[in-house]
Amino acid sequence: KDIEFIRSYYYNKLEFTRFSSSVGKYVGFTEYGVRNAEYWNNNPSELSAMKAQKEVYCLNHVQNDYNNML
Repeated sequence: KDIEFIRSYYYNKLEFTRFSSSVGKYVGFTEYGVRNAEYWNNNPSELSAMKAQKEVYCLNHVQNDYNNML
């Protein structure tokens, strides 16, 4: 429950779009980013693929990462 998957998109060190698993959709921070977010949020396959990344990547690796830190 405490794990969040975030994928951010940057150009020239400026974040323009972000997907957050806690929000469940893309959020745009610039004019270009807002257009991308609207396009990706209207694509059900893109949203479902990104929502699945939390389980695929985070939940499968958290125990390994935690053990390596100890």
